[in-house]
Amino acid sequence: MTRDFRFSSSSLSALVAVALAVSGSAPSAAAQSREPWPGLDRYVESAMKTWRVPGLGLAVVRNDTVIYARGYGVREVGKPEPVSERTIFAIGSSSKAFTAAAVAMLVDEKKVALDANPGLYLPGFQLYDPYATREITVRDLLSHRSGLARGELAWYGSGFDRDEIIRRVRHLPPTWSFRSRFGYQNIMYIAAGQVVAKVSGQSWDDFVRERIFQPLGMSASSTSIGGLAGQSNLASPHAMVNDTVRTVAWRNIDNAGPAGSINAPVIDMAQWIRLQLGRGNYGGKQLISSRMVDEMHQAQIVIRTDSADRANNPDSHLQAYGLGWFLEDYRGRLVVHHGGNVDGFTALVGMMPEERIGVVLLSNQNGTGLPTALLRRVFDLHLGAPMKDWAGEGYQRLQAQIARARDAQARAPQKVAGTKPTLAAAGYAGTYADSLYGEVVVREDNGKLMLSFGPNWKAELEHYHYDSFRARFDTPVLPPVPVTFRVGGNGKVESVVLDMAGVAEFKKAPDPRPATGR
Repeated sequence: MTRDFRFSSSSLSALVAVALAVSGSAPSAAAQSREPWPGLDRYVESAMKTWRVPGLGLAVVRNDTVIYARGYGVREVGKPEPVSERTIFAIGSSSKAFTAAAVAMLVDEKKVALDANPGLYLPGFQLYDPYATREITVRDLLSHRSGLARGELAWYGSGFDRDEIIRRVRHLPPTWSFRSRFGYQNIMYIAAGQVVAKVSGQSWDDFVRERIFQPLGMSASSTSIGGLAGQSNLASPHAMVNDTVRTVAWRNIDNAGPAGSINAPVIDMAQWIRLQLGRGNYGGKQLISSRMVDEMHQAQIVIRTDSADRANNPDSHLQAYGLGWFLEDYRGRLVVHHGGNVDGFTALVGMMPEERIGVVLLSNQNGTGLPTALLRRVFDLHLGAPMKDWAGEGYQRLQAQIARARDAQARAPQKVAGTKPTLAAAGYAGTYADSLYGEVVVREDNGKLMLSFGPNWKAELEHYHYDSFRARFDTPVLPPVPVTFRVGGNGKVESVVLDMAGVAEFKKAPDPRPATGR
């Protein structure tokens, strides 16, 4: 999420044309290409080097005007193409606010009720808990209070489409009591997106494109990895691999689209901020009622904070979640924001509605904390607050956390040397199934064990100790995944446990071969 670029005359002309089309007045090109606060560019560039972020896009909106839009760094390490205000990034979970807005539009049209059961729009919708199935509402889907932990393997890299993911969620046991606490949940957002699809008669993707992207002039934005075909100004995803920044593959998460599949440049996302700060009004047209924008920016459930949260933002006292947005206080002002992380990208959209200012930060580095630090820097500059080196202090905290994690790992039970598997390789082969996640297939190939899960996850199993192995999937975003076989009293494998985006246990399917007696 970082880049370095100055406006070219052609890009400025295009930007002015867009501004004329959507708002009827052209911003000053000179003002838009001039940093709004002296030293901002220098600070961003220095912070990018510290955090080792290849490229970043930044846009600032104030009083319904895009006062700054710029790229820093490069689209891909080792290549010269710079990031511009039109470079496309994956925005990950910052997409959730678009899904909430789509639902809000249908609420305005009296086609959806926030406090209605999703089953009214999705026949057969069911959760593990009958009480939660009966009581859950569309509002609950959008505010992460279903009582469910993530269950990410149902969609992350799986071959299931959105309807099948929603059908399978009935097999995900609750982790907390219904509505008792905040629990981030992507599958519920997939369900909310399917509410939009079933009610509107068009896919979530088409609805977002026609009802949000097109009116806002977000012409370079898309909801699918397929929408990137033919795009030349495209950021490449990156991750740290053995202390080196390297490119990684784009992750196709189209099946989880309403939870996080949007791709966009910062100049497009600046228009999205204008809509939010305008309380649903854009270019003189009321696309969403002010009432529903206020509802999205209203706390729906409290988020408990811990000492780490307070250390990262000592100026915040309260955190909550609205509908598609996180909420917290900062220097006495309300901040409405949402980040996004998908393989190789980190995004952040943040606003101070009372101050009429919003910021977009898009980067092509996996899981970096830099966008959060830069957001606070921009807010401090706007407020005239004492300058604090959020990027430097945040990086120091990160290094301390890494050091603590290494110490904890060193103290944790280690690999037991000299052990071997209970069974010969062929004894672990077979098909293992879970009602939520689908099938894991383990096969023996010349004494080696090969594991496949869904259409995307394939790896050779390396023995660790006893009946535990490690799977190294073809992505540096995931560390080696622990794979543990559980052998029953009869000396045969009963199940396999994967600790990948959460722990999941798959039961061994019966051997289809007929039993042989003696």
